[in-house]
Amino acid sequence: MKKMVTALVALSLAATTVGCDAQARKETESDQKATQAGPPPPAKVAQSCQVQGRAPKIGIVTINLQALFFNQINTGAKAVADKAGAQVQIVNGNDDATAQANAIDDLVANKYDAIIVDAIDTEGIKPAVRRAHAAGVPVVAVDATVKDPAVSTQVGVANAEGGRQLGDFLLKLSGGKGDIGVVGALNSTIQLERQKGFTDTVTAKGMKIKTVVDGRNIQENAQNAAENLLTGNPDLPYAYATGEPALIGLAAAVGSQQRTGNIKVVGWDLSSQAVDGLRAGWIVGVVQQNTFRFGHEAMNAAIDLACDRPSPKDVPVPTQIVTPQNVQDYLYYLGK
Repeated sequence: MKKMVTALVALSLAATTVGCDAQARKETESDQKATQAGPPPPAKVAQSCQVQGRAPKIGIVTINLQALFFNQINTGAKAVADKAGAQVQIVNGNDDATAQANAIDDLVANKYDAIIVDAIDTEGIKPAVRRAHAAGVPVVAVDATVKDPAVSTQVGVANAEGGRQLGDFLLKLSGGKGDIGVVGALNSTIQLERQKGFTDTVTAKGMKIKTVVDGRNIQENAQNAAENLLTGNPDLPYAYATGEPALIGLAAAVGSQQRTGNIKVVGWDLSSQAVDGLRAGWIVGVVQQNTFRFGHEAMNAAIDLACDRPSPKDVPVPTQIVTPQNVQDYLYYLGK
């Protein structure tokens, strides 16, 4: 009888294991399909033209080529350019505002017909943008808001408003109580706007910003800063990350310090690390920008301007808040 019971238990455990494995395989396959499906194609493609007997030449000056976020903007832009027959040159700013300004000057000198820039320093980039404008080369600002008449078209989201939306989201979750640690990028105008929109919202309703650490928009720096944040605040209930490197660094720190059971995190921009945290439930909300559409809209504007056609002054792109409940719908953002 004991042998029979043992055998039945073993069979039951085996069946359970097989069932769990089958379910895990099904979920993995579903995730792979969702990721590989890729982003939606451009809703529109600007009509190309001939500029001095050739296809338009469009330069893209990005912040860096490390973050998935910036690479997806480039992917979206190239998708439009390929369909329109425009030539594209991508210049890596390497998180250096001076390098970005020099890149704009170089593109103007090399007779590019329009330039797309995602500015690190939205004030510091203005002289280069003005020089381009004076030389007859239109500039499209994407993501970062560059407030200057020399910018022909601005494509992006209201970063402060996104911070406010995430602040409201956390207030509902927390009931307006608890301290928050912030992993920011104090050298980034964009992320300072997100930080202010968020902190103004939560502090107005009674929450407290305990500590702000600077990850400088570099993943390794953000992880070190987040490690210090968590070590110095062992009972911290909430944390906010203002960008992709900050959120990845914070996720690594939360994991290494085994804090997944006693902290809730909100932040910006999906990555595989953010998705893992959402699935586990300790990352509770991520503002996701439509990065591919950033690229689509910026390239459409650049081609129109290069072809001497009008382009809207502002092109707003909506955001979404990704939660553990709807993360499956956004897995295509993890595609390379």
